[in-house]
Amino acid sequence: MQSANTPLAQPPKLLDQVRDRIRVKHYSIRTETQYVQWVRRFILFHGKKHPRDMGAPEVEAFLTHLAVDGHVAAATQNQALSALLFLYKEVLGVDLPWLNDVTRAKRPQRMPVVLTRDEVHAVLDRMSGVYGLMARLLYGTGMRLMECVRLRVKDVDFGRGEILIRDGKGAKDRVTMLPQSLASPLLSHLQQRRALFDDDLQASKASVYVPDALARKYPNSPNEWGWQYIFPSGSYSVDPRSGAERRHHLDEKLLQRAMKKAVQASGMTKLATPHTLRHSFATHLLEAGYDIRTVQELLGHKDVSTTMIYTHVLNKGGRGVTSPLDR
Repeated sequence: MQSANTPLAQPPKLLDQVRDRIRVKHYSIRTETQYVQWVRRFILFHGKKHPRDMGAPEVEAFLTHLAVDGHVAAATQNQALSALLFLYKEVLGVDLPWLNDVTRAKRPQRMPVVLTRDEVHAVLDRMSGVYGLMARLLYGTGMRLMECVRLRVKDVDFGRGEILIRDGKGAKDRVTMLPQSLASPLLSHLQQRRALFDDDLQASKASVYVPDALARKYPNSPNEWGWQYIFPSGSYSVDPRSGAERRHHLDEKLLQRAMKKAVQASGMTKLATPHTLRHSFATHLLEAGYDIRTVQELLGHKDVSTTMIYTHVLNKGGRGVTSPLDR
């Protein structure tokens, strides 16, 4: 029996409850950071009122403020909405009615930036080492930036010439090709990576992040070679969830900066980023005559209409129509 002098355990704070629920749902650490930030901003916007004492009108007011006064992009407003819906449904157990009165930020309809083959080679020729290898993988496979950064050793099948992309956008796995021209450079890189892994083993810091369910089922997996990141960080860092100090994957900003320098050095005026290499991959496959469903599968698009946008940027004039002036 608890004595009168024993203090009662304090219930977890709201933001801690949000974090705990996100981890139960196995959302990524980036999603956790963004959702907690939006919940905090929502509370501060309404004078620190508890969300339990607020509802749809307050949510609508906050989202409308983001669009009208904050001039945020549509994707940013949608992220804030997702965070608040998660808060009410998953943490507070409240289903909000459909938010009809929210002023939605308009999503601009823009064509993706696509490089020609010569422009791609001009950029890649100015990138070397690890960043050059990663950039070539992005263009050669159509991977997203974070999919490349998070690649594990076990995801590359040299025998079949395939790369398994785990837990991509929408929590989906898919398979893409391993370019033959990258097999040898990637093997050489993995030899150096293995030496670093052996050093980490000696220092008892070879453990890497493994999804919770797998870590429980296979307790030794965080220290196995197959689960190591192919592109590791140059130093150790503290895992914000477990508190363990270990080697994480490479910071994606380093690759973004390396490509920016290469684009500037090439004299190109296009605003090309690592994601531009994915756009170029899709467009060049369609130019080569590959079926759009095949390209959709390689890109991991849920709907073929998303892939269709690349048919609009093929080097054949607007929407593939030949101008009458050129006839």
